[in-house]
Amino acid sequence: MGGPGDPSEGTPEGSPGGGDEEYRSVVFDESFVRAARLQEFSAQERIADHAPAVRRRPPMRRGLSRQALILVVLIAVAFGTAIYMGVRHPYQTPAAQPAVEPARMTVIPLAPQGKVPGHTDPTYLYAHSPAAQYRVGAEGIPLPASRRTAHFSDGQVVDALLTAKEYIVRSSLDPGVLTGGQVRPVRVLLDADQLDQFDESFDRPAADGRHAPTGWLVRFDPAALELADDKIRVQGTLQIAETDASTLEVTADHTFVYALRAAGKAGKAGPTEAAGEKAGDRARAESEVSLFTVRRELHFRFDRDDLRLHTAQLVVSYVQAGPLSCAEDSTNRLHPLLAGQTAKAGGPAGTDPYATGSATALCGSLAISAQPRV
Repeated sequence: MGGPGDPSEGTPEGSPGGGDEEYRSVVFDESFVRAARLQEFSAQERIADHAPAVRRRPPMRRGLSRQALILVVLIAVAFGTAIYMGVRHPYQTPAAQPAVEPARMTVIPLAPQGKVPGHTDPTYLYAHSPAAQYRVGAEGIPLPASRRTAHFSDGQVVDALLTAKEYIVRSSLDPGVLTGGQVRPVRVLLDADQLDQFDESFDRPAADGRHAPTGWLVRFDPAALELADDKIRVQGTLQIAETDASTLEVTADHTFVYALRAAGKAGKAGPTEAAGEKAGDRARAESEVSLFTVRRELHFRFDRDDLRLHTAQLVVSYVQAGPLSCAEDSTNRLHPLLAGQTAKAGGPAGTDPYATGSATALCGSLAISAQPRV
């Protein structure tokens, strides 16, 4: 008898290698079986559910899974971004900005044609001078009617005018600047690229058209004189224009009139008869007030950074001031002639027109009509 695993009739005849050899070409591997659409239930499943012997397997999903698809999309996006950034990236070198040019400045002293007129009352002097109708302080620096330009908004135009006005007020009307030796109130309003020139002007003043402190601001020697009236008279104009798509320019032209007297002489007329008539006249003259006139023509330039930072570029400063003596150096401080004084003889040294790098020394004559009538 054959074993339970053998066929009842034995191995079929004519089969040289037996039954296994006949079906060797149709033997299925494990992967083929797992991929079959039909799957036989287990004995337990058939007993419990009375189900058919086989069940249909769900079809295998073809293509990529959701996670793989998302990964492919992310890689594609990153690759495309890298290509775009390589061709046109946001960190390209910005266009070179034009360098801020150094400020050019000229200070011209105006010598009187005789004795400087004076009076004990500054109000009287103002009333009898060309400054009689001038306004007081910052009121004499009104802003013009302004409107937007081709490339700047109304607000930007107003910002430029306000910054220019603030510079003028601080550099011409601030008592701490005029007689206190302060410079910071003016310095903080300058473009950062001009600060080195500004600092060098005060560290090493020079009449070279670039480093005159009196070109940046108005200041006197507090040891020699003082303000007799803090109500400085002012009159002038402001004008603004767009010079190109990135620049605004403001032109300021103002005349300032200061009432001055010798330092420490307020209310000290001195003796007239006891100490002699000449001594009395001298003491009275020292206590008298005189007027000092400064005309400042300033040109400012503003780029978009200046407008944002509330700073200005001073391009040109042209100053005429008197009464001054041409023999006195007006580069560092202004030394006004006070009541009863006259201009010293002599003037600035001649200028060699063949020498390069030297500024031309200038001095004018103060018109009689510019002085008070006393």
